[in-house]
Amino acid sequence: MNLEPIYQTKLYGLNNFFLDFIKLYQNKNLPNKILLSGDKGLGKSTLAYHLINYALSKDEEFNYDVKNFEIKRENKSYKLTINGSNPNINVIDTLFEKRNIDIAQIRDLISKLNKSSFDNDDRFIIVDNIEHLNVNSINALLKILEEPPPQTFFILINNDRFIMPTLKSRCINYKIFLNHDNVINITNKLLGDDVFNRINQDLLNYYSTPGKIYRLITFFESNNYDLKKYNLKDFLKLIIKDSIYKKNVVVKNIVFEYVELFLRKNISNIKINPFDAYNYFVKKINDTKKFNLDEESLFMEFEYKILNG
Repeated sequence: MNLEPIYQTKLYGLNNFFLDFIKLYQNKNLPNKILLSGDKGLGKSTLAYHLINYALSKDEEFNYDVKNFEIKRENKSYKLTINGSNPNINVIDTLFEKRNIDIAQIRDLISKLNKSSFDNDDRFIIVDNIEHLNVNSINALLKILEEPPPQTFFILINNDRFIMPTLKSRCINYKIFLNHDNVINITNKLLGDDVFNRINQDLLNYYSTPGKIYRLITFFESNNYDLKKYNLKDFLKLIIKDSIYKKNVVVKNIVFEYVELFLRKNISNIKINPFDAYNYFVKKINDTKKFNLDEESLFMEFEYKILNG
């Protein structure tokens, strides 16, 4: 299964959020600057695409199926979107092999917004992974958000717990969340199997999301690893020893969470000052993510001081 949000015709677990949004849209009260915040892999971008498809396909033959929370594959707007040719959707995200969303992308967006929308319909702008906006990009985006063109809706996707105050103050912020039972149920639907048949329970923590679990399992299975055989400590040793975190960005981000989880679960067994060690590594994780630092030294130090300490 391709988990890219643009291809997801089914919406799982976020039905109530979706219904709230379409009610606002029907009543012409949908905010034109929406911020969807929450952990990576919850389905925030998928939710955005479903809302947009509902709005753009309302007068089409195969319009959005609200009863089943599903985009029909015959849907004209869906076909245009996956082909990258829908004139009323613009998506801004990090480009391949780049760490940040640069100002050229925002300038290109501004140029497009100066033109009229197709068929005088609503236009939707998705800015995904806004934590990767650089300073210049943020400043350019803020100018559009302050005076958005008519019939234009911005949906910003934030995967970090830190939300840039300048962006947050200009948007209506919706915190997207799922409880652990929902996470497991959704993951089972994505896998078509019971998740506990595919992964050690020690690797499922309350910060996991369906997208992360699915990608973790499918990546390791495709590389002939059986995740049922690894507890948390052995899993971290494997990832660091074989530098697996360098091969997949999703795995790298999950490892950050697992390092923090291991510290919490084993704080009483850490030989060096446990609370100092916890605070030290949590800060180092946050700095590594925030400043896009090289993660190798962090993982090697964690292995030496904690896993083998």
